[in-house]
Amino acid sequence: MITNFLSLRDFTPQQIRYLLGLACQIKAAPERYSQALHGKTLAMIFEKPSLRTRVTFDVGIQQLGGFSLYLSPAEINLGKRESVYDVARNLERMVQGIMIRTFAHDIVERMAEYASVPVINGLTDFSHPCQAMADYLTVLEVKGRLAGLKLAFLGDGNNVAHSLMFAGAQLGVHVYVATPVGYEPEPCAVAWACQRASETGATCVLTDDPIAAARDADVIYTDVWASMGHESEADQRRSIFLPYQVSSALFACAKPDAIFMHCLPAHRGQEVTDDVIDSPHSVVYQEAENRLHVQKAIMLELMQEVPVRHSRAQADLAVHV
Repeated sequence: MITNFLSLRDFTPQQIRYLLGLACQIKAAPERYSQALHGKTLAMIFEKPSLRTRVTFDVGIQQLGGFSLYLSPAEINLGKRESVYDVARNLERMVQGIMIRTFAHDIVERMAEYASVPVINGLTDFSHPCQAMADYLTVLEVKGRLAGLKLAFLGDGNNVAHSLMFAGAQLGVHVYVATPVGYEPEPCAVAWACQRASETGATCVLTDDPIAAARDADVIYTDVWASMGHESEADQRRSIFLPYQVSSALFACAKPDAIFMHCLPAHRGQEVTDDVIDSPHSVVYQEAENRLHVQKAIMLELMQEVPVRHSRAQADLAVHV
C-alpha cells in the first residue's frame, strides 16, 4: 500500500509500474476520473519557485474533482515562522493531502512522519520523484518499453540524476551518469541504485566521459548546470561543464532514433543547444505534460481513501443544533 510519495527508493518495481500504468489510463480517458477526488483538498507548500510543479498539481487535482490550496514561502516560512511539526498537525485536520516543494529532503520526511494525511515530494535538493515518473512515462510512450534501454544523463549529479537512477534501477534501465569530477551524485544514492540494479537487471554507471555515456544511448538527458541554491556558482560551473553540453555533435553519438529530454527550465546555449532541444528528437514538452498525468495517478492512489475530516465535536454539535 502506498501511503506517501517521497522517494522512488521507497517502492517496489511493481508499484512503480502500477503507477505508470495508472497514469497511462488517466491520460487516455481523463473523463473517467473527473470526480475521483470530489471534495478533496491538496495543500501545496512551495519553498522554491516553480512553473510545471505548480501548474500540474493545481490543474491535476481540479481535473480529479478536488481543490488546491497554494501556500507560499511567506505564508509559512517552514522552520522559522512555524515548525514542520505544527504545520503538519494543522494541515492534517483541514486537507486530504500535502505536496511540498522545498530544500532539505528531511523536511518532507518529517512532514510525512508528523502528518496523518499523504505527503508528496514535489522536489527536494536530494530527490525529484514526480519528475522521474514523468520522464519514464515519456520514454515508455516513445520507445514502447523501458527494460534494457540506455539512458545517459549529462551534467550535474543533482536531485534529477538521483531520481533517474532510482527509477531506472527499479525498472531495468541502464543509466549512465556523466559528470565532471567533484560533481558526482551522492554516494548513498549511487550505492542504493547499484544494489537495486543488481536485482533487476539494470545498470548504474558513473563516468566523467560524456561521449562514452552518450554512445549508443536510447535517451540523452540533461539539466541546468547550476540548480536552485547554486546560482552563485553559475559562472564557475559554466566552464567546468562545457564539455557536457548536449550539442548536435554529442547527440550524434547516441542511437539514430534517440530522444532528447530535459526537466526544464532549460538554459539554451549552455547545457543544450537550440538545434537539439528544438529538433524532432526532442520530447521535452511531452515530458513536461506528463508531469500532469503521473501526478494525477499519484494523487489518486494516495488521496482517494482519505476521508474529509469531521471531528467528533463537530458531529456532536450538529446533533444538538
